[in-house]
Amino acid sequence: MNRLSPDRADALLQAARRVRVLVVGDVMLDSYLRGAALRISPEAPVPVVRVEHEWRALGGAANVAGNVVALGARCALAGVIGTDPAGAELSEALGLAGIDASDLLLVPERPTTVKTRIMARHQQVARYDRELDDDLDDRTAALLVQRIGELAAGCDAVVVEDYNKGVLTRPVIAGVLEAARAAGRPLVVDPKSRFFFDYRGATIFKPNLPELAAALREPARFDDAGWMAATRAQLGCENLLLTLGEDGMSLLTANGQLLRVPAVARSVYDVSGAGDTVTAAVAVALAAGATVEEAAVLANHAAGVEVGKAGVATVSTDELLHAVMDHATHSQGRH
Repeated sequence: MNRLSPDRADALLQAARRVRVLVVGDVMLDSYLRGAALRISPEAPVPVVRVEHEWRALGGAANVAGNVVALGARCALAGVIGTDPAGAELSEALGLAGIDASDLLLVPERPTTVKTRIMARHQQVARYDRELDDDLDDRTAALLVQRIGELAAGCDAVVVEDYNKGVLTRPVIAGVLEAARAAGRPLVVDPKSRFFFDYRGATIFKPNLPELAAALREPARFDDAGWMAATRAQLGCENLLLTLGEDGMSLLTANGQLLRVPAVARSVYDVSGAGDTVTAAVAVALAAGATVEEAAVLANHAAGVEVGKAGVATVSTDELLHAVMDHATHSQGRH
Protein backbone atom coordinates (compact mmCIF):
# COMPACT_ATOMS: atom_id res chain seq x y z
CA MET A 1 0.00 0.00 0.00
CA ASN A 2 1.33 3.43 -0.86
CA ARG A 3 -1.73 5.22 -2.21
CA LEU A 4 -2.93 8.54 -0.87
CA SER A 5 -4.66 10.86 -3.29
CA PRO A 6 -3.36 14.42 -3.53
CA ASP A 7 -6.86 15.70 -2.66
CA ARG A 8 -6.97 13.63 0.52
CA ALA A 9 -3.43 14.65 1.47
CA ASP A 10 -4.34 18.29 0.91
CA ALA A 11 -7.47 17.94 3.06
CA LEU A 12 -5.44 16.41 5.90
CA LEU A 13 -2.78 19.12 5.71
CA GLN A 14 -5.48 21.80 5.70
CA ALA A 15 -7.03 20.19 8.79
CA ALA A 16 -3.58 20.07 10.43
CA ARG A 17 -3.68 23.86 10.73
CA ARG A 18 -6.45 23.51 13.30
CA VAL A 19 -4.83 20.90 15.56
CA ARG A 20 -2.32 20.92 18.40
CA VAL A 21 0.12 18.12 19.22
CA LEU A 22 1.84 17.51 22.55
CA VAL A 23 5.42 16.21 22.30
CA VAL A 24 6.97 14.72 25.44
CA GLY A 25 10.57 13.59 25.73
CA ASP A 26 14.26 14.37 25.64
CA VAL A 27 14.79 17.84 24.21
CA MET A 28 18.27 18.65 22.89
CA LEU A 29 20.29 21.29 21.13
CA ASP A 30 22.18 20.08 18.06
CA SER A 31 25.39 21.93 17.24
CA TYR A 32 27.28 21.64 13.95
CA LEU A 33 30.84 22.60 13.02
CA ARG A 34 31.58 22.22 9.31
CA GLY A 35 34.72 22.86 7.32
CA ALA A 36 37.47 21.34 5.21
CA ALA A 37 39.79 18.56 6.35
CA LEU A 38 43.00 19.13 4.37
CA ARG A 39 45.54 17.37 6.54
CA ILE A 40 46.08 14.87 9.34
CA SER A 41 47.00 16.16 12.77
CA PRO A 42 50.68 15.73 13.73
CA GLU A 43 49.49 15.01 17.28
CA ALA A 44 47.25 12.04 16.52
CA PRO A 45 45.98 10.13 13.45
CA VAL A 46 42.86 12.31 13.11
CA PRO A 47 41.83 14.92 10.51
CA VAL A 48 42.25 18.60 11.24
CA VAL A 49 38.98 20.34 10.34
CA ARG A 50 39.25 24.04 9.58
CA VAL A 51 35.83 25.30 10.70
CA GLU A 52 34.07 27.47 8.13
CA HIS A 53 30.45 27.28 9.32
CA GLU A 54 28.86 26.81 12.73
CA TRP A 55 25.15 26.58 13.51
CA ARG A 56 22.61 25.21 15.98
CA ALA A 57 19.39 23.26 15.42
CA LEU A 58 16.57 21.66 17.41
CA GLY A 59 17.38 18.10 18.42
CA GLY A 60 15.62 15.09 19.90
CA ALA A 61 12.04 15.76 20.99
CA ALA A 62 12.57 19.42 20.07
CA ASN A 63 13.19 18.36 16.47
CA VAL A 64 9.95 16.36 16.48
CA ALA A 65 8.20 19.50 17.70
CA GLY A 66 9.86 21.47 14.91
CA ASN A 67 8.56 18.98 12.37
CA VAL A 68 5.04 19.22 13.83
CA VAL A 69 5.04 22.99 13.36
CA ALA A 70 6.55 22.76 9.88
CA LEU A 71 3.57 20.60 8.90
CA GLY A 72 1.21 23.41 9.89
CA ALA A 73 0.06 22.21 13.31
CA ARG A 74 0.58 23.91 16.66
CA CYS A 75 2.77 22.17 19.21
CA ALA A 76 3.20 21.98 22.98
CA LEU A 77 6.51 20.60 24.24
CA ALA A 78 7.07 18.97 27.64
CA GLY A 79 10.53 18.07 28.92
CA VAL A 80 13.41 19.51 30.92
CA ILE A 81 16.31 21.84 30.19
CA GLY A 82 19.06 23.34 32.31
CA THR A 83 19.45 26.93 33.43
CA ASP A 84 22.64 27.11 31.34
CA PRO A 85 23.44 29.07 28.15
CA ALA A 86 22.51 26.03 26.03
CA GLY A 87 19.08 25.96 27.65
CA ALA A 88 18.57 29.64 26.87
CA GLU A 89 19.75 29.09 23.30
CA LEU A 90 17.40 26.12 22.88
CA SER A 91 14.47 28.13 24.26
CA GLU A 92 15.24 30.93 21.81
CA ALA A 93 15.46 28.47 18.89
CA LEU A 94 12.12 26.96 19.87
CA GLY A 95 10.52 30.40 19.96
CA LEU A 96 11.88 31.23 16.51
CA ALA A 97 10.35 27.98 15.25
CA GLY A 98 6.95 28.94 16.68
CA ILE A 99 7.07 26.57 19.66
CA ASP A 100 6.32 27.79 23.19
CA ALA A 101 9.26 26.83 25.42
CA SER A 102 7.54 27.98 28.62
CA ASP A 103 6.20 24.51 29.39
CA LEU A 104 9.71 23.05 29.68
CA LEU A 105 10.82 22.54 33.27
CA LEU A 106 14.02 24.34 34.28
CA VAL A 107 16.30 22.08 36.32
CA PRO A 108 19.39 24.00 37.53
CA GLU A 109 21.42 20.92 38.42
CA ARG A 110 20.82 19.24 35.06
CA PRO A 111 22.71 20.52 31.99
CA THR A 112 20.85 20.92 28.71
CA THR A 113 21.76 18.07 26.37
CA VAL A 114 23.96 19.30 23.52
CA LYS A 115 25.21 17.09 20.68
CA THR A 116 28.04 18.65 18.67
CA ARG A 117 28.89 17.16 15.29
CA ILE A 118 32.13 17.95 13.49
CA MET A 119 31.73 17.70 9.73
CA ALA A 120 34.45 17.56 7.09
CA ARG A 121 32.30 18.86 4.25
CA HIS A 122 29.37 16.40 4.37
CA GLN A 123 31.13 13.62 6.31
CA GLN A 124 30.81 13.47 10.08
CA VAL A 125 34.26 12.82 11.55
CA ALA A 126 33.48 13.17 15.26
CA ARG A 127 30.73 13.96 17.72
CA TYR A 128 30.89 15.03 21.32
CA ASP A 129 27.99 15.23 23.76
CA ARG A 130 27.37 17.34 26.83
CA GLU A 131 24.65 15.70 28.87
CA LEU A 132 23.50 14.07 32.07
CA ASP A 133 21.36 11.01 31.43
CA ASP A 134 20.55 10.11 35.03
CA ASP A 135 16.87 9.55 35.76
CA LEU A 136 14.85 12.58 36.79
CA ASP A 137 14.46 12.84 40.55
CA ASP A 138 11.02 12.01 41.94
CA ARG A 139 10.03 15.64 42.52
CA THR A 140 10.91 16.74 38.99
CA ALA A 141 9.21 13.68 37.51
CA ALA A 142 6.03 14.45 39.46
CA LEU A 143 6.06 18.07 38.26
CA LEU A 144 6.54 16.90 34.67
CA VAL A 145 3.67 14.41 34.91
CA GLN A 146 1.42 17.19 36.24
CA ARG A 147 2.44 19.45 33.33
CA ILE A 148 1.80 16.66 30.81
CA GLY A 149 -1.69 16.08 32.19
CA GLU A 150 -2.54 19.76 31.90
CA LEU A 151 -1.23 20.01 28.33
CA ALA A 152 -2.74 16.77 27.01
CA ALA A 153 -6.26 17.98 27.76
CA GLY A 154 -5.80 20.79 25.24
CA CYS A 155 -4.12 18.79 22.49
CA ASP A 156 -5.38 16.51 19.72
CA ALA A 157 -2.55 13.93 19.81
CA VAL A 158 0.34 13.04 22.12
CA VAL A 159 3.84 11.98 21.09
CA VAL A 160 6.49 10.30 23.22
CA GLU A 161 10.05 10.75 21.91
CA ASP A 162 12.58 8.76 23.95
CA TYR A 163 16.34 9.15 23.53
CA ASN A 164 17.35 7.39 26.76
CA LYS A 165 18.43 10.66 28.41
CA GLY A 166 16.62 10.03 31.70
CA VAL A 167 13.45 12.09 31.19
CA LEU A 168 11.13 9.22 30.31
CA THR A 169 11.33 7.28 33.55
CA ARG A 170 8.70 4.71 34.46
CA PRO A 171 6.61 7.22 36.49
CA VAL A 172 6.72 9.72 33.60
CA ILE A 173 5.78 7.05 31.04
CA ALA A 174 2.86 5.97 33.23
CA GLY A 175 1.83 9.61 33.50
CA VAL A 176 1.88 10.11 29.72
CA LEU A 177 -0.17 6.96 29.13
CA GLU A 178 -2.75 8.06 31.71
CA ALA A 179 -2.90 11.63 30.38
CA ALA A 180 -3.51 10.45 26.80
CA ARG A 181 -6.13 7.96 27.97
CA ALA A 182 -7.92 10.49 30.18
CA ALA A 183 -7.99 13.05 27.36
CA GLY A 184 -9.06 10.46 24.79
CA ARG A 185 -6.16 11.37 22.51
CA PRO A 186 -4.10 9.11 20.21
CA LEU A 187 -0.64 8.35 21.57
CA VAL A 188 2.32 7.86 19.21
CA VAL A 189 5.45 6.36 20.77
CA ASP A 190 8.99 6.44 19.35
CA PRO A 191 10.74 4.18 21.88
CA LYS A 192 14.28 3.41 22.97
CA SER A 193 15.60 0.20 24.43
CA ARG A 194 15.46 0.83 28.18
CA PHE A 195 11.68 0.91 28.70
CA PHE A 196 10.71 -0.63 25.38
CA PHE A 197 7.90 -2.74 26.84
CA ASP A 198 6.37 -0.07 29.10
CA TYR A 199 3.99 1.53 26.58
CA ARG A 200 1.01 -0.82 26.69
CA GLY A 201 -2.02 1.01 25.35
CA ALA A 202 -0.17 3.20 22.84
CA THR A 203 -2.16 3.96 19.70
CA ILE A 204 0.90 3.61 17.45
CA PHE A 205 4.18 2.11 18.60
CA LYS A 206 6.90 3.08 16.11
CA PRO A 207 10.29 1.42 16.55
CA ASN A 208 12.79 1.01 13.76
CA LEU A 209 13.95 -2.41 12.60
CA PRO A 210 17.22 -2.63 14.62
CA GLU A 211 15.46 -1.40 17.79
CA LEU A 212 12.72 -4.00 17.56
CA ALA A 213 15.13 -6.85 16.75
CA ALA A 214 17.37 -5.88 19.67
CA ALA A 215 14.46 -5.62 22.12
CA LEU A 216 13.06 -9.01 21.13
CA ARG A 217 16.51 -10.59 20.69
CA GLU A 218 15.51 -12.14 17.39
CA PRO A 219 15.26 -11.06 13.75
CA ALA A 220 12.14 -9.04 12.99
CA ARG A 221 9.92 -10.91 10.51
CA PHE A 222 8.12 -7.81 9.31
CA ASP A 223 6.47 -9.54 6.32
CA ASP A 224 4.97 -12.27 8.54
CA ALA A 225 1.48 -11.25 9.72
CA GLY A 226 1.46 -13.86 12.47
CA TRP A 227 4.81 -12.74 13.83
CA MET A 228 3.79 -9.08 13.70
CA ALA A 229 0.53 -9.89 15.50
CA ALA A 230 2.35 -11.79 18.24
CA THR A 231 4.80 -8.91 18.62
CA ARG A 232 2.02 -6.36 18.81
CA ALA A 233 0.35 -8.45 21.53
CA GLN A 234 3.62 -8.64 23.44
CA LEU A 235 4.01 -4.86 23.24
CA GLY A 236 0.36 -4.21 24.07
CA CYS A 237 -0.06 -1.48 21.46
CA GLU A 238 -3.03 -0.95 19.16
CA ASN A 239 -1.03 -0.51 15.95
CA LEU A 240 2.59 -1.53 15.30
CA LEU A 241 4.42 0.65 12.76
CA LEU A 242 7.88 -0.66 11.99
CA THR A 243 10.18 1.63 9.98
CA LEU A 244 12.53 -0.26 7.66
CA GLY A 245 14.84 2.40 6.26
CA GLU A 246 15.21 2.01 2.50
CA ASP A 247 12.52 -0.71 2.56
CA GLY A 248 9.81 1.67 3.79
CA MET A 249 7.46 0.57 6.56
CA SER A 250 5.49 -2.40 7.81
CA LEU A 251 2.20 -1.65 9.58
CA LEU A 252 0.06 -4.09 11.54
CA THR A 253 -3.24 -2.38 12.27
CA ALA A 254 -5.53 -2.85 15.24
CA ASN A 255 -7.83 -5.04 13.12
CA GLY A 256 -4.96 -7.37 12.22
CA GLN A 257 -4.29 -6.15 8.68
CA LEU A 258 -0.63 -6.19 7.61
CA LEU A 259 0.31 -3.42 5.20
CA ARG A 260 3.65 -2.79 3.51
CA VAL A 261 4.44 0.81 2.62
CA PRO A 262 7.38 0.91 0.17
CA ALA A 263 9.89 3.75 0.46
CA VAL A 264 9.32 6.62 -1.95
CA ALA A 265 12.64 8.52 -1.72
CA ARG A 266 14.01 9.45 -5.14
CA SER A 267 17.47 10.15 -3.73
CA VAL A 268 18.93 9.66 -0.27
CA TYR A 269 21.30 12.41 0.81
CA ASP A 270 21.22 12.06 4.60
CA VAL A 271 18.99 9.84 6.78
CA SER A 272 19.59 11.93 9.93
CA GLY A 273 16.32 12.98 11.51
CA ALA A 274 14.09 10.87 9.26
CA GLY A 275 12.65 9.03 12.26
CA ASP A 276 11.67 12.32 13.91
CA THR A 277 9.95 13.42 10.71
CA VAL A 278 7.96 10.17 10.54
CA THR A 279 6.89 10.45 14.18
CA ALA A 280 5.72 14.04 13.74
CA ALA A 281 3.88 13.34 10.48
CA VAL A 282 2.06 10.33 11.93
CA ALA A 283 0.91 12.33 14.95
CA VAL A 284 -0.16 15.37 12.93
CA ALA A 285 -2.08 13.19 10.47
CA LEU A 286 -3.91 11.32 13.24
CA ALA A 287 -4.77 14.61 14.96
CA ALA A 288 -6.11 15.89 11.64
CA GLY A 289 -8.46 12.91 11.26
CA ALA A 290 -6.41 10.47 9.17
CA THR A 291 -6.76 6.73 9.49
CA VAL A 292 -3.70 4.88 10.76
CA GLU A 293 -3.04 3.67 7.21
CA GLU A 294 -3.26 7.20 5.79
CA ALA A 295 -0.99 8.51 8.55
CA ALA A 296 1.65 5.90 7.72
CA VAL A 297 1.56 6.68 3.99
CA LEU A 298 1.73 10.44 4.56
CA ALA A 299 4.65 9.97 6.98
CA ASN A 300 6.40 7.77 4.43
CA HIS A 301 6.20 10.58 1.89
CA ALA A 302 7.52 13.03 4.49
CA ALA A 303 10.49 10.77 5.18
CA GLY A 304 11.17 10.58 1.45
CA VAL A 305 11.47 14.36 1.34
CA GLU A 306 13.57 14.62 4.52
CA VAL A 307 16.27 12.14 3.47
CA GLY A 308 16.85 14.18 0.32
CA LYS A 309 18.12 17.06 2.49
CA ALA A 310 21.46 17.52 4.22
CA GLY A 311 21.47 16.97 7.98
CA VAL A 312 18.48 17.01 10.31
CA ALA A 313 15.72 18.92 8.52
CA THR A 314 11.99 19.58 8.61
CA VAL A 315 9.45 19.08 5.83
CA SER A 316 6.95 21.77 4.89
CA THR A 317 3.34 21.21 3.89
CA ASP A 318 4.11 22.40 0.36
CA GLU A 319 7.01 19.97 0.02
CA LEU A 320 4.91 17.11 1.34
CA LEU A 321 1.94 17.82 -0.88
CA HIS A 322 4.23 18.15 -3.90
CA ALA A 323 5.77 14.75 -3.07
CA VAL A 324 2.33 13.13 -2.90
CA MET A 325 1.29 14.72 -6.19
CA ASP A 326 4.55 13.74 -7.86
CA HIS A 327 4.16 10.14 -6.71
CA ALA A 328 0.57 10.01 -7.95
CA THR A 329 1.65 11.31 -11.36
CA HIS A 330 4.44 8.77 -11.68
CA SER A 331 2.15 5.94 -10.51
CA GLN A 332 -0.39 6.83 -13.21
CA GLY A 333 2.38 6.88 -15.80
CA ARG A 334 3.29 3.30 -14.96
CA HIS A 335 -0.26 2.06 -15.64
